Amino acid sequence: MRLLSFTALLICLGALALSQTSRATESPELVARGSYLVNAVAGCVNCHSPKDDQGRPTEANRLSGGGPGGVWFVSPAFTVSPPNLTPDFETGLGSWTDDDIKRALLEGVRPAHDRLPNVPLAPVMYKNYFKALLPSDLDAIVAYLRSVPAVRHTVPAPAYRAFAPAAPSPDAGMVYSEKDLKDPVVRGRYLSTLAHCMACHSGRAGPLSDHEHALGKGGWVLDSGLIRGYPAEWKSSTVSNITSDPIAGIGSWTDAEIKRAITQGISRDGRRLGPPMAYSVYARMTDEDLASIVAWLRTIPPRQ
Repeated sequence: MRLLSFTALLICLGALALSQTSRATESPELVARGSYLVNAVAGCVNCHSPKDDQGRPTEANRLSGGGPGGVWFVSPAFTVSPPNLTPDFETGLGSWTDDDIKRALLEGVRPAHDRLPNVPLAPVMYKNYFKALLPSDLDAIVAYLRSVPAVRHTVPAPAYRAFAPAAPSPDAGMVYSEKDLKDPVVRGRYLSTLAHCMACHSGRAGPLSDHEHALGKGGWVLDSGLIRGYPAEWKSSTVSNITSDPIAGIGSWTDAEIKRAITQGISRDGRRLGPPMAYSVYARMTDEDLASIVAWLRTIPPRQ
């Protein structure tokens, strides 16, 4: 009897040690890095949070998903709302393992125990762009999502009417390292991939981005019929050429003008730029990271 009790005690102590080790890996620094990626660079918060009357993500019920009060997407192929990313067990990610979350980010699939197990994540979730994530940054995102307050909010199930392929990423095959990211240009490309700039600022090949003309061939129109949940007065936005072409693109812009456009939505001529670009989200980026993005943009060949 004593032996059994002692064995049970050892098991309990082992489980406690394992739990403490697990918690130790989710350090404040890792959670802070995840918060930065989710709330600034990757812009997850822009789609997965309710909006205020200016179309900015609100702090209330942050990351609780789309639907009424948030964003949803309507196309001939699908109608979808971004899911709840908080750790609520019934309506969010509370029952998901770390690997479940990582697989959803990188492959766009839900775990078998999810309430919608056989329903894929929508192609507007840029899984192919997130394949560029450093393993440490992927861990950081998971750690942060574990840390946010759970919000009970059921997001409407997606409705698929036709097959819609996910947007490919020119960086999907890239493998970055911490050493690589010490180069400002490489760091800028990495950050821009996570921010999925090329998903909109590229030519079009049917419904997908044409990365043979990356960041050029502006003119694609995004409108409130496709992306809903922004202020009623927003009707449409025309995607700009952001290559180094001095006339068609931003080659003649100063670094400060490019940063202002990214973080405040103000063009070189003072014109107010429209949604769905997440200016208020990108405004959270550090000046060093913004400078890296500008450095990378300077390397993009001129395209018209």
